[in-house]
Amino acid sequence: MSASTPYKHASLLKLATRASLLVAITLVVAKAIAWWLSGSVSLLAGLTDSLLDSAASFLNLLAVHYALKPADDDHRYGHGKAEALAGLAQAMFIGVSAVLVGAQAVERLQNPQPIGSAELGIAVMLLSLALTAGLLVLQRHVIQVTGSTAIRADSLHYRSDLLLNGSILLALILAGIGFSQLDALFGLAIAAYILWSAVGIARESVAVLMDQELPLEVSERMHELVCAVDGVIGAHDLRTRISGSHWYVQLHLELPADLPLVEAHRLCEAAEAAIHVEFPRAEVLVHPDPVEAKAD
Repeated sequence: MSASTPYKHASLLKLATRASLLVAITLVVAKAIAWWLSGSVSLLAGLTDSLLDSAASFLNLLAVHYALKPADDDHRYGHGKAEALAGLAQAMFIGVSAVLVGAQAVERLQNPQPIGSAELGIAVMLLSLALTAGLLVLQRHVIQVTGSTAIRADSLHYRSDLLLNGSILLALILAGIGFSQLDALFGLAIAAYILWSAVGIARESVAVLMDQELPLEVSERMHELVCAVDGVIGAHDLRTRISGSHWYVQLHLELPADLPLVEAHRLCEAAEAAIHVEFPRAEVLVHPDPVEAKAD
C-alpha cells in the first residue's frame, strides 16, 4: 500500500459522508413541500425516510471521521469499529421509519383521503431518483476502493431509497389518474421493504462488531498465497476480522526447524507481502512455527 493510499481513502470517505448528508437534507426539504401540498401517504413515507436518512447520515459522518483517527495507546487497532456502530445506529433509524410509515399507511387505508398536487409530487420524486442514483454511483466507487462498512450500510439503505422513490412515483402517477387508494398500499409495501433493509444492515454491522471471519473463499485464498511462498512448508490457524476499512489477519507459518532466524524472518515478511499484494487492505501478523524434518 503506497503512502498516499490512507490519505486517498480518508478523502473518499469524507466526500461520501458529506454527499450523503447533503442529498438527504435536499430531499427532506423537497419532499416536505410536496407532502404538505399533496397529503400523499407515499410522499409522507418518503419524507419520514429522508428525515431519518439525514439523522443517520449525520451520525455516519461523525462516525467515519472518528474511525479515521489513527491508532493510539488506548486503541492499538485503530477506531475502525466506529463505522459498524454507525451502521447499527442506521439500522435502528431505518427500522423506526418503517414502523412510522406503516402506521400512517394503515391509518390512511382506514380513512381514505384524496391526493392534491400530484404533479408537484411527481417532480420531487424525479429529483429524488436523480440525486439518489448519483449518490449511489459515488458510494459504489468509495466502497470498491475502501471497503468501508459504514458507507456500505449507507449505500444499502440508499438503494432501498431508490426503490422507495420509484414506488412513490408510481403511486403518485396512479393516484393522479384516479387510483388514490393505491397510495396507502404502496406506503405499506414500502414500509415492509424498509424494515427488511434495516435487518440486513443490522446483521452486517453486528458481524463486524462480533469479529466475524472474512468469507471462506478469502481465507482459503490467503492460505494458498502463503503456502506458495518458496521455503514455506505450510500454514495453520489463519484468523481474520474486519475493523473499518482494514482487514486484520493472523496466521502460523510452518518453517523448517533448522532455518536461521534471519531467513525465517525473511519468509514471514514474504508471506505477509504475498497476502498484501492481492488484498491491500489486509494487515498481516505472522507467527513462525518450527517443523522438524521427517526422517527418511
